[in-house]
Amino acid sequence: MIRSVRLAAVFTLACATLLPFSRAAHAAIAVTDDSGATVTLAAPAQRVISLAPHVTELLYAAGGGAKLVGAVTYSDYPPEAKQLPRVGDNKALDLERIVALKPDLIVVWRHGNAQVQLERLRELHIPLFFSEPKHLDDIASTLTKLGVLLDTQQTADAAATAFRQRIAQLRTRYATRPPVSVFYQVWDKPLMTLNGTHMISDVIALCGGRNVFGQLEPLVPTVSTEAVLAANPEAIVTASQGATAPDHPLSQLDTWRAWPALTAVARNNLFAIDGDLINRPAPRIAQGAAQLCEDLDTARSRRPAGAAGSVQ
Repeated sequence: MIRSVRLAAVFTLACATLLPFSRAAHAAIAVTDDSGATVTLAAPAQRVISLAPHVTELLYAAGGGAKLVGAVTYSDYPPEAKQLPRVGDNKALDLERIVALKPDLIVVWRHGNAQVQLERLRELHIPLFFSEPKHLDDIASTLTKLGVLLDTQQTADAAATAFRQRIAQLRTRYATRPPVSVFYQVWDKPLMTLNGTHMISDVIALCGGRNVFGQLEPLVPTVSTEAVLAANPEAIVTASQGATAPDHPLSQLDTWRAWPALTAVARNNLFAIDGDLINRPAPRIAQGAAQLCEDLDTARSRRPAGAAGSVQ
């Protein structure tokens, strides 16, 4: 009870302090975030908090590392991010710590952070930039927008250009190769995958692959073993252990060996990619994409002589 009263008092004081700045008639800086909202700042951000590991990576890549004053758990890249003060995780934010750090910009994971707590942050009138890149191209545009907010445009634009070039090189090399049907396994119990609107489907397509469950409606649908067997993918891919998935078993793909007639099993096309490279919508996903492209090329090389492919 005492903690709640103290937190409420801190929020009231912060609101009183920050509200006049939120009423500036003309903001000097304005960008549109991934929620479609306009984020306005009277001056470039100097004290920034990141509320997702991928956001932390984006901010550093955009040249804003020196302006970061706090981040959530698992913000571990680049290495210096490990030294940032922690403000909770995606399930439970430390609101009192966030307020104490006096941020002038908070970058939020749109659908990953606790919505009730985000509403409390809104009450402070601290500018919130919602990040949820859905396509590979969105990563570059996010870098550019963060560069505007941080006044680090030169670094951010260079990072965006470099990322676009890496993706373009992969697309040129792999996208038109014979297609490979892919089942991307998010988890095994329950069996979960990703649909065609998720960025990982973008990566699969970049490599000349096809997500066998891309047509399903939920972003992260649950599927049955029977559905996977019916789809008969040529390759099964999952994320191996990364910082954000310490309990994720690399051996989970071995369960598919119980179905030796499954094409992916028969040809030993069971692949695992570092989860921090493939799951985080940040510049390092280009590295994860390169690995996936190589894996799908391996799958192509394992086709029987004369095989035309296995797109179901």
